[in-house]
Amino acid sequence: MVSHAEDSGLYVNGSVGQARFGQSYYGRHHMGYDANLGYRWSVAPAFQVGVEAGYVNLGNYGVRSVYPGVALPDATLHGWTLGGTAKYDITSNWYVSGRAGLLRWSGRTAEPIGGVPVAYSGNGTGWYTGAGFGYNFNSNWSLGWNYNYYHASKSGFPLSGSLTSISAEYRFGAM
Repeated sequence: MVSHAEDSGLYVNGSVGQARFGQSYYGRHHMGYDANLGYRWSVAPAFQVGVEAGYVNLGNYGVRSVYPGVALPDATLHGWTLGGTAKYDITSNWYVSGRAGLLRWSGRTAEPIGGVPVAYSGNGTGWYTGAGFGYNFNSNWSLGWNYNYYHASKSGFPLSGSLTSISAEYRFGAM
């Protein structure tokens, strides 16, 4: 059995999986990824809370043939994250986790306004939230499944997307 709850510590994790972009006239699925560096504190025998910073890239989405003959840019969403995280060890091997925070994003999209496609490119501050579960192989390594939603919108142009992914985490020291 693996025990993680007694110690606090630094960790790094990365995820890769299926990203989704919100607008129906863009391709719906693409490969996306994220990477995070964080620190967790043990607040109870099986519960840790922490802070993390990271980067997310939800890929490039080509336009479907909704507007034949009209050149629209590929849609993108990527950015930096800063937020809080929580992890609860259900057993010494299985855990559930959650995260939420700020997203400093950059992206581009196009929206039909009055039947005319209008392109938008920009950046801004949004938010993200997510949940996951996984398996602790030992005191340093775990593998998990996560769903994260990234909300980005500016001047009426929605750029939000999500990432369903497999993640690997390495904890420095015994956690």
